Amino acid sequence: MSRTLRLSDGLCANVVEAGSGEPVLLIHGVGMCAGAWEPQTAALSADYRVLAVDMPGHGGSDPLPGAPLLPDYVDWAARVVDALDLGPVSVAGHSMGALIAAGLAAERPDLVRRAALLNGVYRRAPEAKAAVLARASEIGAGHGGIEAPLARWFGPEQSEIRDKVAGWLRNVSRSGYAAAYRAFAEGDEVYAARLGLIRCPLLVMTADEDANSTPEMTRAMAALAPLGRAVVVPGHRHMLNLTAPDIVTAELRRWLSTEETAP
Repeated sequence: MSRTLRLSDGLCANVVEAGSGEPVLLIHGVGMCAGAWEPQTAALSADYRVLAVDMPGHGGSDPLPGAPLLPDYVDWAARVVDALDLGPVSVAGHSMGALIAAGLAAERPDLVRRAALLNGVYRRAPEAKAAVLARASEIGAGHGGIEAPLARWFGPEQSEIRDKVAGWLRNVSRSGYAAAYRAFAEGDEVYAARLGLIRCPLLVMTADEDANSTPEMTRAMAALAPLGRAVVVPGHRHMLNLTAPDIVTAELRRWLSTEETAP
């Protein structure tokens, strides 16, 4: 079921909702939509109330005004949780969504019961930072194609899911995509020094073949949080929740069963 949330600032956010029980908020990455969480929504909704939200300027959600930075997306996520009116939620994010989830857990612990960061980035190396900023400039100028990211994200044997993701990339709002990518490109250090403030259970996952969200990043992020746990999945790339859905769902279930809170 899809519904529209009216946020406190007057913007609308589109949410795909399934199941009942403890709420789990899922935030996708740049260029995607709530449908990118289809495997997890279907599986987790048997036991949880799953709420997959379209990021600003993606799917059915209104864009943020101006030239938003990562903290603006984190503030937006806080308004989404407030509008849901379900109390604190467990929040999982993929890629850009992972940056948002980390920022939300650090800034608004009152809204977050647990946080999961899938294929997130952390303190990119200078050459990697330069490359992603160059891609952001290309996308902002309307020159960014979809073949390069698809080649980074998928192997030749993954054509079916690759085609589905290609469809999402082709249909995303160009302006919403460009704004989010710029925030993503500049956001890897915004909350990096504050990950130690995350006292709730923190799952950090990536794939060993993800060149942008490296295993080293994942282990470093998890090590900073008192209840951090790192998981590196072999043989996959960036779109881990789609190419290894059973593994990701199993780890999310383990994460959702964790009740501890660090002192």
